[in-house]
Amino acid sequence: MNLYRQTITLFGIIVPVIIAAVIIGGCYFLRSEMIASFNNKQLNYKSYEQNRIAALDVETQVVRNRPHLDRWNQSFSQETASAVTTNLREIFSHLPPKEIQQTSFERTNSTGGFGAVSAQKSSQIRLAMRGTFRTLQRTLLELETRMPQLQLMELRIDPSSNQSALLNFQVTYTAWES
Repeated sequence: MNLYRQTITLFGIIVPVIIAAVIIGGCYFLRSEMIASFNNKQLNYKSYEQNRIAALDVETQVVRNRPHLDRWNQSFSQETASAVTTNLREIFSHLPPKEIQQTSFERTNSTGGFGAVSAQKSSQIRLAMRGTFRTLQRTLLELETRMPQLQLMELRIDPSSNQSALLNFQVTYTAWES
């Protein structure tokens, strides 16, 4: 029996313990890999859901603003000089004629200011108006609100020589075109 004791101990106890330890270690390693993979997949899913919800939010905003986009595209597709004239006529129709009067309108084909150093097409528009400060200010505000492609380059305000309540405005815009 002494002869087989070493072999029985080796193959009956030590080898099964080593095999069991390797199996338990492998199972523990696989379990930790599965947990790490599961956590990574959960994190990716949460990120995917956040991105999906954000995309849906952006999509609803785009759908909600679609009429505005169509209106802006239509506004930008018009010739700038005629659009300015049309908008000024419409603005003037809501204002008292004694308080505002357009004295000049000039469109130059040359580019100036920022337009001269930009690759974007642009032209210059010069307006001259006479009226009260408040009315002229409101007119320019409405014009620039309706036509965001206009960039103010120069503004001159002089008192009118005929009437003290009226001012002469000379405005130069760079009109960006598509």
